[in-house]
This record gives sequence, C-alpha cells and structure tokens, in this order.
Amino acid sequence: MKTMILLPGTVAGLWFAVAVSFAQSTNPPTDNRLDIREWLVPWENSRPRDPYVADDGRVWFVGQRGNYVANLTPEQNQFNRYDLPPGTGPHNLVVDDKGDIWYAGNLARHIGLLDPDTGQITRIEMPERSARDPHTLTFDSRGDIWFTVQEGNFVGKLTRADRQVQLIKVPTGRSRPYGIVVDSKDAPWVVEFGSNKLLRVDPQSMTVREIELPDEESRPRRLAITSDDNIWYGDYSRGYLGRYNPETDEFAQWPMPGGADSRPYGMAVDRNDKIWIVETGVSPNRFVGFDAATEEFVSVTEIPSGAGAVRHMDYFAPAGEIWFGTDTNYIGRAKVH
Repeated sequence: MKTMILLPGTVAGLWFAVAVSFAQSTNPPTDNRLDIREWLVPWENSRPRDPYVADDGRVWFVGQRGNYVANLTPEQNQFNRYDLPPGTGPHNLVVDDKGDIWYAGNLARHIGLLDPDTGQITRIEMPERSARDPHTLTFDSRGDIWFTVQEGNFVGKLTRADRQVQLIKVPTGRSRPYGIVVDSKDAPWVVEFGSNKLLRVDPQSMTVREIELPDEESRPRRLAITSDDNIWYGDYSRGYLGRYNPETDEFAQWPMPGGADSRPYGMAVDRNDKIWIVETGVSPNRFVGFDAATEEFVSVTEIPSGAGAVRHMDYFAPAGEIWFGTDTNYIGRAKVH
C-alpha cells in the first residue's frame, strides 16, 4: 500500500510543493539470502574500509586507524600493505585506469596518490586550510575525482591532468557533506549528513543546488544512482530508504525492514537496478536488497562477522559482487547475481 502527500520544500530559498509517497514495509523473502564471504584483515583493530576493486581483481582498501593502504588478492587469500605517514587517517580510496591509488588523507588535509609499483606517495594539498578532512572520492566519466570534505563543509574536484583542486563551499553551514556519486551527465550528487538535504553540483558552472528532504529529522548518509538517474539515499536517523526523482522533484520513502533504529549506512546499486544497503543499527548488521523496478525489499542477509558497521561499498560489475569493509576487521564480499 502506498500513499502520496504534498509537503512544502525549498530550493535556493524558493518554496514549492514536494510530492512524497510513503510505502508500507513488507518482509523480504527469507529464502533469498546472499552468499557472503569475509576475509579477516591481519592488522588488528585497523578499521579496514571502503574497498575498491581494480581491473585486475585485486581489492584495495584503507586502514583508517592503521594508517595504511592495502590490497587483498581473494583467490590466494593474500594481503599486501603500504604504510602511510602517522596521522594520515585514510578514509577512502579509488583506483584509476592506470592502476594508481588515490586516497583521502582525512586527518591530514590532502588527497594522496600511491604508485603501487614503487610505493611512492604524492600529496595533493587542499588549497584552503579549512578544508581539513577530505572524505569520500569518486570518479566522473573523464577520470577526474570529485570528493566531499565533511567538517570543512566543501565539495571538491581534483583534475587529474594538472592535479589542481577546486573547492565549492556548501551553502548550509555545518551540513557535513558525506556520500557522493556522479550521474550520467557527470553531475555530482552529495548527501548532507548534518542536515536534511541533497546537493547537486553543476559541473560546468560549479554552482550548487540544495534540495530539502521531506522530513526535517532526516539525516542521509550514503546514496546511489540507478540507470534512470533517480537518486537513492539511506536515511540514517529515521530508518528509511528514500528516492528522489530529479525530473519531477518527487520523493518516495520506504521503511527499512529493521525499523526506525536500523541505521542504514553503506549503499551500492547493481546492474539490475537493485539497491543494496546495510542496516548497521542491528546486530549482526544485515545486508538488505531492494528492487527499484518492483519497489519491494527482496533480500535480507546477516553478515557473518556481525560487521559492527559497514561504511561504504563498491559494486564490481564483471563479477556481480559488492565489496565492503567492517568495523570487526574484515573485508567482505556479497554475490548479488
């Protein structure tokens, strides 16, 4: 059952009517669990997180507490580590088409470039001291890197060719820009974890548009984009999966199977437009699937290690796998198709 109501919303200070539909949650089938495997990381209590699968199949990740970049070769159960300077606090990484590793030096105001062949690290400093904590990185179609700066309250772009950084101040103060993805038009979308807003960057003018979510108590943390360029987000504070349609300015929301305290966090979307999101407010954490076409939850699977929290995930299309890191010190893989 679904109902639709109209609520006031704002964009750039203008008021308009936002169509919001709310759906009743249905229990996903219990016989549709995923095949999840986890690899224990050999460096204790290092918070392995934000894995990214390179073209050669190696799974790269950072150790946020351990100050390292590392990779896992799953077939050989083999880990390899590159130490970073103390105090780096790496938060996230991506791997480019040359196999180079770009990581967010979250505690040290820089984005780092690691050459895995030599171990050499190049620092790209933030052009403003207030941009003190690069957070999450993602590529656009040209291979340039867009990123969030959570406490500094910026969205940034790193042009790989000249390694220049541009910063855009987010209009809402203390908005905590967090998760970031890029749509088919190369426009970055960001969730503001410190407010109830989405943000879109125009990549040509470098101007931003903020879009309020229907509920003032919403705190979106991660997001994903389906093939129709609809924006999906996890409402961490309220326990909802939400969808925003940029063409119609309409919202839809579904209560997570775990309820109001489910704390949806890490998200990914697969090639079949299924949304995958981890409920971190329940123990063990649960890997939840939602079919964007049928608008139904289709799968719930407990993570064997308990996970503690899954903060960010990467979908590796060639193998139909989602990779994730856990606060229980594992790198995990979920086969989604």
